[in-house]
Amino acid sequence: MSDATLPDTIGHGSREDLFSRFRELGIETETHTHPPVFTVEEAQTHCSHLPGGHCKNLFLKDKKKQLWLIVTRDEQPVDLNALSKALGAPRFSFGKAELLAEVLGVIPGAVTPLALINDRDLRVKVVLDAAMMGLELLNYHPLSNDATTAITPQDLMTLLASFGHQPRLFDFAAIS
Repeated sequence: MSDATLPDTIGHGSREDLFSRFRELGIETETHTHPPVFTVEEAQTHCSHLPGGHCKNLFLKDKKKQLWLIVTRDEQPVDLNALSKALGAPRFSFGKAELLAEVLGVIPGAVTPLALINDRDLRVKVVLDAAMMGLELLNYHPLSNDATTAITPQDLMTLLASFGHQPRLFDFAAIS
């Protein structure tokens, strides 16, 4: 994907803005750079050696146009039909790249709960895998898919609260 095809993310926070928020909140993280990755499989190639849980992030829109960010362990299967029913949401579909850029300021392949720093209007409902939150460390892209940042689940919750989000913890095993 060339720079010319990237969605416009002007007006959104940068990685430095995110890291500044970490410092303001006293959150310690560790970030590793790697080649850009666009799929869970590509991320595993470059990041599987990093300690902690590796995650996948789904930016979805339901039939009533409500936006959702679903965050699970990378190996967790997600049945979108069963999930929409369990969450009481009308049928899910994937959000388009332009909407992702508009709301979260990232491109496909860089979806991350850390991008909620850009959801200033709180348009996105956040659902976190309850089992994932029991891990010692979690790994997410810091607004771009050429790096991975490790954060504790407790610090993730603190960070998301600082953005105004109160995520729902969900047991994905119940619908698998």
